[in-house]
Amino acid sequence: SSGINAEWPLRPGEATYINQNFSQQCLKREAKTYKRPNPFANEEDDNEPSSVAYRYRKIPLLGPGAEPLTLICRCEVDAVTTSANGEEKYMNIKALNEWDLKGGASEWRQKLDTQRGDILTTEMKNNKCKLAKWTVSSILAGSDLLKFGYVTRSMPRSSGESIGHSILGTQEFIPKQFAAQISLDMNNAWGILRVIVDRCMQLKDGKYVLYKEPGKGILRIYKVPLNTFEEDNDDSDEEEEGK
Repeated sequence: SSGINAEWPLRPGEATYINQNFSQQCLKREAKTYKRPNPFANEEDDNEPSSVAYRYRKIPLLGPGAEPLTLICRCEVDAVTTSANGEEKYMNIKALNEWDLKGGASEWRQKLDTQRGDILTTEMKNNKCKLAKWTVSSILAGSDLLKFGYVTRSMPRSSGESIGHSILGTQEFIPKQFAAQISLDMNNAWGILRVIVDRCMQLKDGKYVLYKEPGKGILRIYKVPLNTFEEDNDDSDEEEEGK
């Protein structure tokens, strides 16, 4: 099909593309550097990796009557900003994209300035999992701020990979306060993680897939052969070598 509901605009690639580019557009040219290099930088690749910092956090996983465990987590920080008193603050930057262009027109262009709260409430209702994931990531990283950008298509009815986008506005939150706003209970989240870890610790050595039932609060664990998913990587390598 063609138009705004074609395959390319609706697939996850557009949302990922918007997020990556928006976070980079918010940065200044004077980058803050760290002693250790980007762990994902490839010297053989001429393309420079996106500007992002990684923080490694050590977090104790406690539970009543349970054996203490330690979680080592690699977290992303998109930017560093300076407050009015000169204090450095970590920031995560994410983009909300308007995808449901009713009648081919952008409602965000008309309502964002006067009804931003209503637009964000709608996003909370329709994309609560995504917002919760971003919020948890910011809290784990120890970020002081979580910045959202409101992005829509420049030409609503355009199609294909040449679709352009416009940034209509931005909004900043303190992650823990935003978690309360979307009813995200971090104590409950840590409890769920502890249950999953305890269940996995009971399994025999092997490779497993953790699968969530769509639209249901059910998690399933499937055991798969050790070479599962490796064949796809091998095929990709062979295709690259054959080019």
